[in-house]
Amino acid sequence: MKEVLLVDCCVRREESRTARLARAFVKGLDEAQYTVSVIRPDEERMRPLTRESLRERDRLLAEGALGRPRFDYAKQFAGADVVVFAAPFWDMSFPALLKIYVENISVEGITFRTGEDGRKGLCGGRMLVLLTTRGGYYGGTDMDQGDSYLHALQKFFGFGRFECVAAEGLDTGADPEPLVAAAEERARALAASL
Repeated sequence: MKEVLLVDCCVRREESRTARLARAFVKGLDEAQYTVSVIRPDEERMRPLTRESLRERDRLLAEGALGRPRFDYAKQFAGADVVVFAAPFWDMSFPALLKIYVENISVEGITFRTGEDGRKGLCGGRMLVLLTTRGGYYGGTDMDQGDSYLHALQKFFGFGRFECVAAEGLDTGADPEPLVAAAEERARALAASL
C-alpha cells in the first residue's frame, strides 16, 4: 500500500470550503492502493521553533538520535508517497499552522541533507499537493505567496512534482457553490490519476 499524508490546516473543520476539497481528494483515491494518514497541526499542539527547541533539536542531531519521537513527523513526511496540504488562502499565503508544521519536519538527515554538492531532498514521494480556497483571484500572481513557497518546498524535499487545486473568487459576490464544486471535481480527478 502507498501512503497519502494529509496535513489538514482547516481550523474551521467541517465548515471549511478547503476541507471539502480534501474530502473530495480522499474520495478520489483508489482504496486498494492508498492508505491515508491525517495530521492536524493544531490538534498535535505543534509549536514554532524557539531558541530552546532549536537547541534541543541541534543536540539530538549532533548525537545522531534520529530515532527520537521529536523526529516522528519528519519521518512520516519523508516516507509518504503523496503529501497533501489542505490550507485555505490566508494573508497572501496560508495559515501559520502550515509553516509551523514545515519547521517541525525540516530535519537534516531525514527530509533533506546538505553536502558538498549543496542540498538534496530525501523525500522520495511522487507528489506534493496544495488544496486551497481563495476569496478573490490571486493564484499565479505575486499576491499569492503560498503556491510559490510550497512549489519550492517540493523541489527542496525531493518530491517528484507539485500540484495545486484551488477554488477562487469565492467571496466576490457570485454564488461560490459552483466554484467549490468544480474544484472538488478537480481534486477527485487528481487523486484518481495517481
